Amino acid sequence: MSYGYSIRLVSLNKAASGRRLGVKLGRACITAGISVSAVSGRLGVSRQTVYNWFIGTNDPAPSKVPLVQTMLENI
Repeated sequence: MSYGYSIRLVSLNKAASGRRLGVKLGRACITAGISVSAVSGRLGVSRQTVYNWFIGTNDPAPSKVPLVQTMLENI
């Protein structure tokens, strides 16, 4: 696992619904080795927010959805 993705985070991401945009982003970032810090910096949110998206606890705010979709398209 790149960038210190914990086994717990990866497991929670795999168990979460792949239909959620944040979970899709998490899967793509984990596979591509893109750090949570890089995602949070690019999208202007906290690292905790990114973790919550990755595990399906929360979804990106409507204002962030286009940015997340663009990031997904470019991974």
